[in-house]
Amino acid sequence: MLHLDVPQLLGLLVIVLGSAKVLGMLAQRIGQPAVLGELIAGVILGCSVFGLVNPKNEPLHVFAEIGVVILLFEIGLETDLANLLKVGGASAAVALVGVVVPFALGYGVAYLLGLETLVAIVAGATLTATSVGITARVLSDLGRLQEPESQIVLGAAILDDIIGLIVLAVVAGIAEGGSITLFDVLRIAAAAFGFLVVTLVAGGIIVPPLVRAIAHFRRPGTTATLAIMFAFGFAWLAWWAGSALLIGAFAAGLLLRRTTLVHEIEKGVAHLGQFFVPIFFVTVGAALDLRVFNPIEAANRRTLVIGGMLILAAVAGKFVAGYAPFWFRGKKSVIGVGMIPRGEVGLIFAQTGLASGVFDDKLFSATALMVMVTTFIAPPLLRALFPPVHAKGEVPEPEGLQELVTKA
Repeated sequence: MLHLDVPQLLGLLVIVLGSAKVLGMLAQRIGQPAVLGELIAGVILGCSVFGLVNPKNEPLHVFAEIGVVILLFEIGLETDLANLLKVGGASAAVALVGVVVPFALGYGVAYLLGLETLVAIVAGATLTATSVGITARVLSDLGRLQEPESQIVLGAAILDDIIGLIVLAVVAGIAEGGSITLFDVLRIAAAAFGFLVVTLVAGGIIVPPLVRAIAHFRRPGTTATLAIMFAFGFAWLAWWAGSALLIGAFAAGLLLRRTTLVHEIEKGVAHLGQFFVPIFFVTVGAALDLRVFNPIEAANRRTLVIGGMLILAAVAGKFVAGYAPFWFRGKKSVIGVGMIPRGEVGLIFAQTGLASGVFDDKLFSATALMVMVTTFIAPPLLRALFPPVHAKGEVPEPEGLQELVTKA
């Protein structure tokens, strides 16, 4: 990680937040979600153009991680657990197909291009990821988070994160020349699923009376602060249990949604998210280095070919997954498109391949291109397939997550 002095960090935050807000508003002006503008801001500020934002800068990296934790906490606050459970079967089908098919396609593409077996395995694993933060942000921006299609996507993406933990552990073990046993795989799976089940059951009993007790003694701002502490605490517990930070934050939101203070919590947390969440999306965009795709050099042309093939496999594999729940009568195309973005999750897989020596810089760049293209194409496609629910000219009073996504 790179270090920044406090004055440098303050100046950089002015640039990052200002660019994210301006380009987010411009994106909304042309009918696109604000997140698309924030991603473009990252590309412009990153090494592709100005070189001002390096995702490896330690303070920015920490702020970005806090941003995605807050975002998943907000998504949990906006998610009805009963509705999520109703589409559990459909979500499981989408998640399963959304892992198996992209992995097979990615492995096949890499193998046909003459890459080694281990490289093909890691490339295929990278295609299994799904970024729940990006899709959920877009769906909320469109006012569609409560739709059945959105609930299926959300459930499937959370399951993908859990499956991704297992796949990543297996891939990391193989890449580092270690051995992964069936017991290791079962242990990781039990930790991820077990944490979610235990926290929802135990938390459902403990949290409501605890919140009611706090409500009698709260002062202005106390509720939002305690909610953030709750989200961070659950994220830490998830990490400690061998699960993912995002799963813990999401579980915390699900639990607090059922309390009487949910609207007050949403408003308070949304203000904090205005600072942290755009930083997350800017750093995702800044991770793409467009310079490695200069077609003049022969090596870059091969990188473009590999990246292009991976993009086709990535889009096709996730889109097909949307049609896995054949019994569902809603817009399956929305589900398929909602599963496409890889975002920060895909970059973690790619970075694992690079750090272990399985990927060289060119292969990492090809994989990063796949991650970024799938991340960029999803927002406008979702906007086209799933128009905003509010009538033209109607401007609803924003609150909670809606406030977070509409005030770009």
